[in-house]
Amino acid sequence: MSPGASRVENAEVARIFREVAELLDIQGANAFRIRAYRNAARAIEEWPAPIGPMARKQPAQLTDIPGIGADLAGKIGEIVKTGRLHLLAELARASPRGAVELLRVPGIGPRRARVLAEDAGVRTLEGLARAARAGRLRGLPGFGARSEQAILRHLAQPAALGDHRMLRATAVPYAQALVEHLRAVAPARAIEVAGSYRRRRDTVGDLDLLVASDTPKRVVERFTSYPGVVEVMARGATRAAIRLASGLQVDLRVLAPACWGAGLYYFTGSKAHNIAVRKLAAARGLKVNEYGVWRGARQVGGAREQDVFDAVGLPWIPPELREDRGEIEAAQAGTLPRLVEAKDLRGDLQCHSTDSDGHDTLETMARAAEERGYAYLAITDHSPSVRVAQGLDRRGFLAQMRRIDRLNAKLKTLTVLKGAEVDIHADGTLDLDDDTLAALDIVLVAIHSKFELPAREQTRRVVMALSHPSVDVFAHPTGRAIGRRAPVAFDLAAVVRAALEHGVMLEVNAQPERLDLDDVRCRAAIEGGARITIGSDAHSTDELALLPFGVDQARRGWARQADVANTRPLAGLLKLLHGGR
Repeated sequence: MSPGASRVENAEVARIFREVAELLDIQGANAFRIRAYRNAARAIEEWPAPIGPMARKQPAQLTDIPGIGADLAGKIGEIVKTGRLHLLAELARASPRGAVELLRVPGIGPRRARVLAEDAGVRTLEGLARAARAGRLRGLPGFGARSEQAILRHLAQPAALGDHRMLRATAVPYAQALVEHLRAVAPARAIEVAGSYRRRRDTVGDLDLLVASDTPKRVVERFTSYPGVVEVMARGATRAAIRLASGLQVDLRVLAPACWGAGLYYFTGSKAHNIAVRKLAAARGLKVNEYGVWRGARQVGGAREQDVFDAVGLPWIPPELREDRGEIEAAQAGTLPRLVEAKDLRGDLQCHSTDSDGHDTLETMARAAEERGYAYLAITDHSPSVRVAQGLDRRGFLAQMRRIDRLNAKLKTLTVLKGAEVDIHADGTLDLDDDTLAALDIVLVAIHSKFELPAREQTRRVVMALSHPSVDVFAHPTGRAIGRRAPVAFDLAAVVRAALEHGVMLEVNAQPERLDLDDVRCRAAIEGGARITIGSDAHSTDELALLPFGVDQARRGWARQADVANTRPLAGLLKLLHGGR
């Protein structure tokens, strides 16, 4: 009996049977057989006694469970004994990779999942979101513009992300559309989306929309008549709340112009930051609230947000830093960082082409980056072991390098860097030979498997990978997928020390589902002396536009321009890479 066999529970057996049913369904198997596995899964989940001891000691009694015959009883015994089912592995090998995960999305049944996996190369929910955002699903059998929007709505739902929050990137178009709608009754400068949205958190719970106006009734009427409203949850003289079809709640507050700055500050938050500033105000005999800065009953400021900071003797603190994580003390000491900005970036250091799992060709990606004014673009297609990404082997990378040389000869203002995103094996070795790695301009390494390794093993794995002389960047270091996969466990301080020792940089990945490193780890890495990169991880030309989300995350991590490698001109960047170190 394997060490884990005694811990096999009813839910795990049911999960395996349910996955068998899903794979059989995807393959178009006999409906009776599919139904038998689904019914068995349900019966096992509902069986009141632990199934493991029964399978080991009294296997004949398994047939007492409704829907379990001799064949299924034997398969239960196999699962309990080995922790796996041979049939499931056979079905998985014969099925389109990633199709089962796609079945989690309402409206995607077995046939649609097969189409997505086989015809569109969509293997993950992240890939599904990318494809839907780019409009690439509507040409597939059974899909249209409506189904794309339905998929995006589901992926934005609290159940998809946890903690009743939506990806900020998903909320952006809703926020922008509402602001445009309200411009008919208020000037643009008097409309702001506050809260965690303005602080650039990776997710938002709802939207706090603020408007400065002397005619609040018109603003409320305009707001509640927005075409996307499915429910008006509240309506008053200066405030209202609506729910959009996406499920997103939006709260409106109309402020008098004399209170605009104080209200914007107050509703931007965070709560902890606001409390700390109010204490500073109280020590000066002042009161700060959403209506202004007050000395007794007299308003002494509040029309501008800066009035709040002036009142307590602080310089401007960017919204991204307002979390009560030392920003007030830094402001008092005059050591607030000048945060990196999107305009500081000279190029993008992670993107993919059709040579692996991208959706645009190498040249198309380069031309799009050149149009954006970039000085350089790193093409970092996957290495072989990331099979779902159709990774390249040595021959594939060498052929791509020759094509990049020819392309660079034609480009006028952009240099394409020859790169790779190389998988880190569980033992810390890399998924590409040393000669190929050395020949590349930039080498990113990343974890794409074995996320569950214990922290000590994961740390050893990463530190060994970073010690390779050709490695330049540790990409999306913790492997998190917001709301779906927790960050891998490793000793960040040890990883940062290894990165410093070997000249490796840590990435802030701009994909909205990743934003990895997160803000806390990004700041810790920078304080530990690490340099970071910001990469879009673009899989199409449209996704090059995601880079600012990575900048937002880096700003929340207190990153300065000097901390970010791809704010340097090409010559400066090359000095940081393995070819110039």
